[in-house]
Amino acid sequence: MPVLRITKHGERVLKTACPPADFEGLKPELPALLKSMWATMNAARGVGLAAPQVGRSLRLAIIDVRPEGKSERLVLINPEILSREGELNDEEGCLSLPGIYSKLKRAAKVRVRALDENGKVWERVGEGLLARAFQHEIDHLDGKLYVDRLPFEDRLRVLDAVREAKVRWG
Repeated sequence: MPVLRITKHGERVLKTACPPADFEGLKPELPALLKSMWATMNAARGVGLAAPQVGRSLRLAIIDVRPEGKSERLVLINPEILSREGELNDEEGCLSLPGIYSKLKRAAKVRVRALDENGKVWERVGEGLLARAFQHEIDHLDGKLYVDRLPFEDRLRVLDAVREAKVRWG
């Protein structure tokens, strides 16, 4: 499957909230889209990828944080965060802002509900990196980037880095 182009900061699709996906309407193209998304995420060495990051306004994301070094692929269609607990301040990056990282406070533990690639509802509690990935990818589906959640001074610093990096991104 082809590796897709990853959208970069400033592209409209990243700032637009995605409408709920119609699973039955999405079903025919889903296997090919997921294969391409997995290939794209792996090529970019990411742990998550949302459909807007490949130019699609769909409430669809994939995550594989490789717990204990083993692949555990999660497909999230129409995901929602049911609960949040605790706080974790850790470094975060984004494939749409390559090479730019900043510390960001997120919930340390979240419970998520979504549909999988077969249309089956699942729920999962994520802690640590998985909790961060759930929140990060769902933010993409809501038209938000992690920089939108940074304190003002940190956001200015990151946006300066983004302006400089856009020259490299092309």
